[in-house]
Amino acid sequence: MITGEIKNKIDSIWDDFFSAGMSEYLTVIEQFSYLMFIHSLDEVENETEQYEMIKRNKNYTNLAKGYLFPEIAKRRKAFQAQHPEAKIISLGIGNTTEPLAPHIVEEMKNFVEALGTKEGYEGYQDDSAGMPKLRERISKAIYNGEIKPSEIFVSDGAKCDLGRLQAMFGADVNVAVQDPSYPVYVDGTVMAGAGGKEPVTENGFKDITYMPCLPENGFFPDLSVVKKDSLIYICSPNNPTGAVATKENLFELVNFAKANGCVVLFDAAYSAFIRDENLPKSIYEIEGAKDCAIEMQSFSKPAGFTGVRLGWCVVPENLKFDDGSKIADAWARITNTAFNGASNIAQAGGFAALDETGLKEMQETISYYLENAALIRSALESENFKVMGVEVYSGGNAPYVWAKFPGKKSWDVFDQILSQCNVVVTPGAGFGPSGESFIRFSSFGHRENIQEACERLKLFKM
Repeated sequence: MITGEIKNKIDSIWDDFFSAGMSEYLTVIEQFSYLMFIHSLDEVENETEQYEMIKRNKNYTNLAKGYLFPEIAKRRKAFQAQHPEAKIISLGIGNTTEPLAPHIVEEMKNFVEALGTKEGYEGYQDDSAGMPKLRERISKAIYNGEIKPSEIFVSDGAKCDLGRLQAMFGADVNVAVQDPSYPVYVDGTVMAGAGGKEPVTENGFKDITYMPCLPENGFFPDLSVVKKDSLIYICSPNNPTGAVATKENLFELVNFAKANGCVVLFDAAYSAFIRDENLPKSIYEIEGAKDCAIEMQSFSKPAGFTGVRLGWCVVPENLKFDDGSKIADAWARITNTAFNGASNIAQAGGFAALDETGLKEMQETISYYLENAALIRSALESENFKVMGVEVYSGGNAPYVWAKFPGKKSWDVFDQILSQCNVVVTPGAGFGPSGESFIRFSSFGHRENIQEACERLKLFKM
């Protein structure tokens, strides 16, 4: 309705109209035109008031301003625009760079060609959980038959699984995350409504329990801060720190989870990089883990499937909700409802990756990236970094090197390395409050680029 100043103005116009009469006909026409315009606006406003616009999901208003890696890309593009001559080398996002292994490519080609025949064509799988032969091969090649094929759910990658898992557990669940950690753990939690109603601060979200993973605790958290009945996000080898949980660490974790009604969401996407035989590659190497843990795995990093998209999730049949129902049944329902299964072509590639030839080729690629990581670590241990008091952490079982720049803001270090060295890195603050003053260096890159980036880093000064 028309009120306030506009109403007063209209009343004044009517007074002028009646006092002027027809002798001031141009003024009258002008006033009539204005009144008709205001009347139209009023009708539109009244119409709008009758209908409410669709409401925004309030969970999304609480998210951090932007996802970490798009922000990095934005800053890189801005720097490149200002310095078009600069050759920028990325040690930032964990995106694979080396070609798919020949055996995997050949088997995928054969599968694609077969799709062009009546005999070889395949459409939807009977179950969104994946091709039976691939589930069987994962069971044997990765878990030595200790995990049933029926407990393995093939997907389009661990990232998608994480989103669907949080949606399945819903908003009314406690959540604890390693800090620093992969940003998807926190963002997925907030999107599902389990992060609380308050927006993020420098200390994170109020209703998420952050478990600091720092040099002083060996990058494995103090579990005593975790609430009962929590989802506990653990990543090993860890992204971003590169730290690997020991058997003792996981034994403690499993016992804690079972005693406190928790479910561990164990992200083992980088497990293929573990070369130390004394370190566990799967949480199911620990007795009792099938009673409390879901494990995510991925072909992205070991097989170069970052663009192909293929992973899997293990949901043991022993896992149950508080009402006694099986978590695996709920997971099967959400995957069949919200997912039509991973690409058949990608699954053919995964099947090839896990045969004898494929496993050998994957190990060669993994060795390449681990050698890159060793070169980066060596560069960060140069005299210029020692003078700055930089502390370097890398155990040789992950494609990342984690370095602390004491007293420095990680985004400031990011900007300075980009400016001086034309090298992109990842600021630790983007992984959580405990990531501040740290930088993650990724070993995914062509060897010549890694070598050049290392030479530039040896000249870096702050």
